[in-house]
Amino acid sequence: MSRTVVFDIETVGLPWLDVDPLLRETLTRGAADGDAYRTKKSWRSLSPYASKVIVIAMLNPETGQGKVWYESAVRADTRTADGLFDETGCDEGTMLEEFWANLARFDRVVSFNGRGFDGPFLSVRSAIHGVRPSRNLSGYRYSVREHVDLLEVLSFMGTAPAKPSLHAACVAFGIPSPKTAEMHGYAVADAYAEGRLPEILSYCRRDVEATAELFSRVETTLLPLFER
Repeated sequence: MSRTVVFDIETVGLPWLDVDPLLRETLTRGAADGDAYRTKKSWRSLSPYASKVIVIAMLNPETGQGKVWYESAVRADTRTADGLFDETGCDEGTMLEEFWANLARFDRVVSFNGRGFDGPFLSVRSAIHGVRPSRNLSGYRYSVREHVDLLEVLSFMGTAPAKPSLHAACVAFGIPSPKTAEMHGYAVADAYAEGRLPEILSYCRRDVEATAELFSRVETTLLPLFER
C-alpha cells in the first residue's frame, strides 16, 4: 500500500514597497478606480514573485498525525494539545526545506488545487531560497498515481463546466467546511496583518483535515475512473 499525505499552504503578499516597482505596476495595471487597485494589489498573494509562504500543513490520513510549519523569527517546536500535530516555527527557507524532506517519505500526495497553485508556488519559492524540491507537484496532469489534486478530480481534469471550491465540495459531501465567515482564503492577508497567525495555523490545519476527508469519499468512487 502506498503511503499518502495531504498538504496545503497559506501565502501573503510581501510588503508592497518591497515589491519591485515595475512588478507593482504590472500587478495593478488596468485598475479603473481605488477599489480595483486595492483588489489587484491584494492578488499579489497568488504570485511567488510578490508573496511568501507563511504556513504549510501536512496530514497523514492513515494515522491522523500531522505537522504544521509557520513563519517565526525564532525556531520553536511544540505539539498541539490534542497530540495530533507537531507545530514548527521557523523562517520560510527552513520551512520549505523541511517540507520537501518530509514529503519525500510519501509515495502519493493529495491536495485541493495543489497542482495548479500550491505546487508551483512552493517550488518557485524554494528555488528562490536555493532549496531543491523533492518532486514535481505539477507533473503529468492525467495521472493520479503520485498526486491526487481533488480539484482536478472533481472537475474531471477541467472538462466539467464549473470548478468547485473546497467549501462547496465539503458542503456537498456533508463534510464540515474549514471556511468560516471570519477565516477563509481572502481573509488570510488581513488576519496576518493583524497578528492573528495562530488563527491562520488553525485554518490551514482544518483545510488538510477537510481535504483528507474529501479524499476518503472519492478514493473508492471517483478516483478509480482516473486509474484505468
